[in-house]
Amino acid sequence: MTEDRLPLADLLAKAGDGDFLSSVAEAVLQMLMEADVEGQIGAARHERTGERLNYRNGFRDRTLDTRLGSLQLRIPKLRQGSYFPPFLEPRKTSEKALVAVIQEAWIGGVSTRRVDELVQAMGLSGISKSTVSKLCRDIDERVTAFLDRPLSGEWPYLWLDTTYLRQREGGRIVSVAAIIAVACDAEGRREIVGLHIGPSEAETFWATFLKSLVRRGLKGVKLVVSDAHEGLKAAIARVLGATWQRCRVHWMRNALAHVGKAQQSMASAALRQAFLQPDQDGARQTWRHVADQLRERWPKLGKLMDDSEHDVLAYMAFPAPHRTKLHSTNPLERLNKGARHCLAQTPRRRRRHLSLRSLHHPPDRRCAARGQR
Repeated sequence: MTEDRLPLADLLAKAGDGDFLSSVAEAVLQMLMEADVEGQIGAARHERTGERLNYRNGFRDRTLDTRLGSLQLRIPKLRQGSYFPPFLEPRKTSEKALVAVIQEAWIGGVSTRRVDELVQAMGLSGISKSTVSKLCRDIDERVTAFLDRPLSGEWPYLWLDTTYLRQREGGRIVSVAAIIAVACDAEGRREIVGLHIGPSEAETFWATFLKSLVRRGLKGVKLVVSDAHEGLKAAIARVLGATWQRCRVHWMRNALAHVGKAQQSMASAALRQAFLQPDQDGARQTWRHVADQLRERWPKLGKLMDDSEHDVLAYMAFPAPHRTKLHSTNPLERLNKGARHCLAQTPRRRRRHLSLRSLHHPPDRRCAARGQR
């Protein structure tokens, strides 16, 4: 069987809270069933009309297992005859259409075309265009409310990772940066706190994004972990007043690029000696000693070590139990892979919509997850 999972569902599940997606899916299916029953009865709930053909008679509960999780549905019952939603029939292929609607809503706002495809896939041919429009509004409202939720409490650690997408702007294809941000609160819980798309990685771009997080309640940040992006370090100092930790994994790749392949294992082992020290003073002493040993053979590597010592070893000033999670953006790698997949599948015109929406309504990807205390 081919893999056909929803990348966004995986993304949120790994970050901790896939419940939001399942709650939206439940609401969508519930609204579709209500509209379908209304068409069969010939009247809305509590409506008095001579065209009524039947009456409602409560609900029966049903669990539907999907890629978004187990959905708890309330299937309407009729006074005469019975009602069974077509999408619950065995081997019905409507689930793919459902997750497509939810994914598109998350990324940039759901379209009526997507909902039309969902209705057709579910075999609900009697759904009116006004119901489709109402469903679109309901989904967007639920997603927007979720994205705009405020952040509360202290968030001492923040990870930022960036991926690049190609987007059409003014008749030409340009590269845009998509940022995903994960923060850790004082209780050790990690949450996705932001997803933002912008035109560049200049300081103004980073400052705008960080200010949007602050406006939503992000505070108490002591350390920001990221790769060496242009303008980010200055934006962190100006907006958050926090220390910057350069991603150690990415730094190692850059460092070993100055070494021949045959000697990379030896050089890597030498560089890692600094990371094995129990405190920051020991790490700095070892770092400088290793730099002096390596610079004679690889002067560019020695200079890189001189220039980046403070940034690569910043995490050593924080509690030892926290350090394994603080030296790199690796905790975001799988999350960003899922976000990149979702964004890449989103039409470029809708990415542009997300760009504009992000500036005015900074998105919140709040997903509690188990973190390291």
